[in-house]
Amino acid sequence: MIFTMSRCSTPYKTFEPLASMEDLTYRHHVKKVKLPESGYTIAYTDEGNGEKTIVFIHGLGSYLQAWIKNVDELKSHYRCISIDLPGYGKSSKEPHSGQMTFYAEILRELINELKLQRVSLAGHSMGGQISITTALLYPELVENLILVDPAGFEPFTKGQKQWFRNVMTFDGVRLTTAEAIQNNLATNFYRLPKDASFMITDRLAMRSASDFEGYCYAVVQSVNGMVDNPVIDYLDDISQPTLILFGENDNLIPNRFLNPGRTESIAIDGAKKIKNSKLVMVAKCGHFMMFEHPETFNKEVSTFLK
Repeated sequence: MIFTMSRCSTPYKTFEPLASMEDLTYRHHVKKVKLPESGYTIAYTDEGNGEKTIVFIHGLGSYLQAWIKNVDELKSHYRCISIDLPGYGKSSKEPHSGQMTFYAEILRELINELKLQRVSLAGHSMGGQISITTALLYPELVENLILVDPAGFEPFTKGQKQWFRNVMTFDGVRLTTAEAIQNNLATNFYRLPKDASFMITDRLAMRSASDFEGYCYAVVQSVNGMVDNPVIDYLDDISQPTLILFGENDNLIPNRFLNPGRTESIAIDGAKKIKNSKLVMVAKCGHFMMFEHPETFNKEVSTFLK
């Protein structure tokens, strides 16, 4: 059955509901590994080869497909592993805490299970906060950090943290309307690229999936995890070389409801705390910097890793 959205302003017109999130179409071949300690099954893609390995970690509500424009280019020189976090994409949907420390444990297990040794962690948004947490807890596994519009640089009061918990609910995620899904995705960009429409159709299609509720639960738990495990007070403990990339027109950082202001000020303050870091601000670019300006991301990453 094909559903047609008649009131959509985005470029897409139709989508096919999914029976399971396993039916999502991914550009690259998907592999799976069951982690022996936690028991979670992690879906990942493994492209290219080289002396250095980059592990790509998506953001809240996203999936490994967010990195396709980067993997396609960087796989010529590096081994590029993109993962679906537990509860997301094609990874298993067992309930979990959503804590940043939980995700760091998952990465530790994955790195060890795949025998990757020291890696570069590339994290977008929530994935950036997860990458920071992993680098702090397991510095022996992380050679350097690549943070894209990372969560974790913005300070929140106790009351603001509770606001996040109150706003992000299971039913709120599960019952998000088609119009809101479109608007939420569009807000991630300075100007929504036409080739990003698959993110919208995938999000619409997965609402019918048998494992969709597991995804909704993971999203809610992840929000709780971000506010429960802040990293802003530990940024000066990061020892790894760090590349930080922000879109100058990021609509999500800082939070426009709680801390309206300029993205650049948050980015500069965070970068100053990380001793060996380089900050790149990208003009006419939103929160999905690596997808909206992949040529800049890929070039900066290649230069950084060399």
